[in-house]
Amino acid sequence: MPHPIDDPRPDQASDAAATLGRALRARRKALGISMAAAADAARISRVTWHRLEKGEATVAQGSLHAAARVLGVELRLQTPDAARPAAEHPLEAWLPLQVRLDGYPQLTRLAWQVGDATRVVSPREALGLYERNWRHLQPELLEPKERALIDALRQVFGAEELRV
Repeated sequence: MPHPIDDPRPDQASDAAATLGRALRARRKALGISMAAAADAARISRVTWHRLEKGEATVAQGSLHAAARVLGVELRLQTPDAARPAAEHPLEAWLPLQVRLDGYPQLTRLAWQVGDATRVVSPREALGLYERNWRHLQPELLEPKERALIDALRQVFGAEELRV
């Protein structure tokens, strides 16, 4: 029997980290999000995000959970024999990493200075637009999708941070 240090099999933690890193990268790519935008939304450095996707097992758990949150995935411990539950949350329940202005009519009105309605802004920029211009918004005209965006901004950035 080989000594644990000489064991040619990769460490299980390293395997899990590498699998998780590949899954995070695939999810980010599927969403069409840049690594820099994802890291900004998670409030971690681009280097830390890169280390997560690379599968480094030494990245702090807080960074991993922040990355999962912004990608709209849930991390959970599960026994190998447990059945995998179907998705429990609708797609609208998580904050997008990029907010396309033309997808949110009231936000488009608030961002009149941008000029191009097809412009994409970060969630933090969308938050700023809502906060600075809330008095010009017509809450009764908010579509469900835009209400969901505002709720997601409140969840991610904290209700006390969204001063609307």
